[in-house]
Amino acid sequence: MPSVELAIAAPAAAVWEVLVDLKVWPEWGPTVSGAELDGPGPLTFGSRGKVLTPVGVPLPFEIDEFVDGRAWGWRVAGVPATRHEVIPTRDGCVLSFGVPVWAPAYLPVMAVALPRIARLATARRSA
Repeated sequence: MPSVELAIAAPAAAVWEVLVDLKVWPEWGPTVSGAELDGPGPLTFGSRGKVLTPVGVPLPFEIDEFVDGRAWGWRVAGVPATRHEVIPTRDGCVLSFGVPVWAPAYLPVMAVALPRIARLATARRSA
């Protein structure tokens, strides 16, 4: 799976919190205007919901990979989409985003999200 990554000087747990908090997805995801789960949270394996695109189109999603505190992947409108992984390091963590092999053109979009997540995780840590 093609991927982009960023070393972040914040605890892996803080970065993970940003990744699974649907309320902040629009703050870091350039192609996300909103998101909600169909049922009660938290985000976990099998969770279903809707993600709102910048043009206002809601798309259904399902979490089809989930390792608590470490990684999640999803299908959007039934199509395999991105994978998100937090790898703890001595100095914080590495955040990695993968895209399906047929979607390498989406990597620059994912690269925009990485520093946004770092900023949000750092702000949570100092709050």
